[in-house]
Amino acid sequence: MTLLVAAVIVHDRERGRVVLVQRGERARFGRGLWDLPTGKSEPGEPVTTTAVRELREETGLSTSPESLRVVHVVHGARGAQAPHGFLTVVFATCEWRGRPENREPDKHAQVRWADVTALPREFVPSTANALHGYLTGGPGISVHGWG
Repeated sequence: MTLLVAAVIVHDRERGRVVLVQRGERARFGRGLWDLPTGKSEPGEPVTTTAVRELREETGLSTSPESLRVVHVVHGARGAQAPHGFLTVVFATCEWRGRPENREPDKHAQVRWADVTALPREFVPSTANALHGYLTGGPGISVHGWG
């Protein structure tokens, strides 16, 4: 079964920045790498609900499903907890409430705003491609790990 995942780009266009999380030492994959707020969909949960829930759980930021816009899709051949592949729906929003904070210190080393012109190089490859595509108007789909 393909794992369904949601990722959220919180974009502060006025200040030219996005919210990123740095995966911690106890993360299941990508230890030390930067990533978008991302998480697995629960059984029977719409992917928009997953995006809103994961954003709140990881960063403390709140947004509404109506403010989300699909900007990229990643189809991965395999991944952590996804031996049969994963499909990540990447959303962007420019509407949020709260201040970013690390709400899952067991999974993340830090959560912070990052300038879109100076993004960290040490980034989870699949979400790095999605973020780059969003910021540059590039392709809205990428594949990861396929032969």
